[in-house]
Amino acid sequence: MKDQNPHKTTVSKLVLATLGMFLFGFLLVPLYDVFCDITGLNGKVSNTAYIEKEGFTVDPNRKVTVQFLTNTNANMNWLFEAEARSIQVHPGELSKVSFKVINPSLKRMTAQAVPSVSPSEGAEYLLKTQCFCFEQQELGAGASLQMTLLFRVDPNLPQHIKTLTLAYTLFDITDTRSVSSIAQLDPAKIRQPEPRGSADHIASTVPSIHVQDTILLAGGY
Repeated sequence: MKDQNPHKTTVSKLVLATLGMFLFGFLLVPLYDVFCDITGLNGKVSNTAYIEKEGFTVDPNRKVTVQFLTNTNANMNWLFEAEARSIQVHPGELSKVSFKVINPSLKRMTAQAVPSVSPSEGAEYLLKTQCFCFEQQELGAGASLQMTLLFRVDPNLPQHIKTLTLAYTLFDITDTRSVSSIAQLDPAKIRQPEPRGSADHIASTVPSIHVQDTILLAGGY
């Protein structure tokens, strides 16, 4: 008769389940990045700075509203907000927006912001020349940081698009930095097919998202 210990079997299953969940969390950011590269979900674009090769002609007769949304992953306890809820820009002009993060924890942490653009039709017209999402952000316990986004809206943005919404999700990659470096790679190199007037200050809580005909940059890269 075969001697089986039910307690030992249960413990083994729990260990394997825990290991599986750890590995999934470990690979979450790079897997999300690759998945978006393949499917185009959430209008994710290349995580590299736009290199300006020629000057843009500013269109003074057109304004595009750019909204900013910030969110944190379930396991990320940082406070993350944009200094403005929305601004209006003329296509072609260089615009600047600041974002603030605070690490309220008692330990040093590293974060990665992942942007997305929606609808995907407008993603290629949002040109980021400088973005905190291009690199990882490390903060000590209780520290804060002002982060900068510089961007242009391409004058060739289709006329029917009136509003662009840039949405960022902040991930905790403190224990996954080596793996998350995959997210910094050009998608082509990993062989996968493949944002009027004064700005309103952001509320203390993240607003609900009910946007029609908008571009969500929850990534842009």
